[in-house]
Amino acid sequence: MHLFTAFGRHPIWLLFLFMIPLETGAQAPNIQDLLKKMESAYAEVTDYQVKMEVRTYSNDHSYKAEKFLYTFKKPKNIRLDLESPHPDMILVYPDHKGKVGVRPSGWASFIKLSLDPDSFLLKVSSGQPIDQTDMGRLIKNISKSLTDEQYSRPELKEEETTIHVQVLAENHFRKGVRTRYEFLIDKMIWLPVEVREYTPDKVLERQIIFKDLRINIGVKDSFFQLK
Repeated sequence: MHLFTAFGRHPIWLLFLFMIPLETGAQAPNIQDLLKKMESAYAEVTDYQVKMEVRTYSNDHSYKAEKFLYTFKKPKNIRLDLESPHPDMILVYPDHKGKVGVRPSGWASFIKLSLDPDSFLLKVSSGQPIDQTDMGRLIKNISKSLTDEQYSRPELKEEETTIHVQVLAENHFRKGVRTRYEFLIDKMIWLPVEVREYTPDKVLERQIIFKDLRINIGVKDSFFQLK
């Protein structure tokens, strides 16, 4: 049998050599490099403060927004100063009992509550416990989505200031649910600046936006104590 193509006297095995790069691609090393850059960047962080907005979308494309100032200090100090929907409410973790300290807003601001981190009263729209909201946890979840928990090949697109990565993966906080994620990574600091969550059919469900991120600002331990 003659092993030559109909396009000239080129052996078929030579055609396969040209096809191999198209099948394997160069995307995987880019994904691994991106993960390493994020992990290295976060390793240099001791504390950070960022304005966060969490948008939860309805079927008519309208959304409800949660806005708050988020402060984190390693290893695990968290403070949320809420802007909406409960202005002036403050949450700190851990409090002196190892739980989430809550100071309500308005007339009840003199009250101090102590709740378990997984209390339904504290979970955001994703079902995410407050003690699992830091950027280190997010980077670990991104890594899982792009490797062990993926259901599709990650798609990477580079823009002027950000890198966009899309992938269908296991939902970070809802077991058995598949979510199409889009992660936006800042190319200057190599840290996430936005997360978009879609249904497998690409309907936007949730958006997490990080604004005015400040890193290593020297947050005092006393900032995480309710007074």
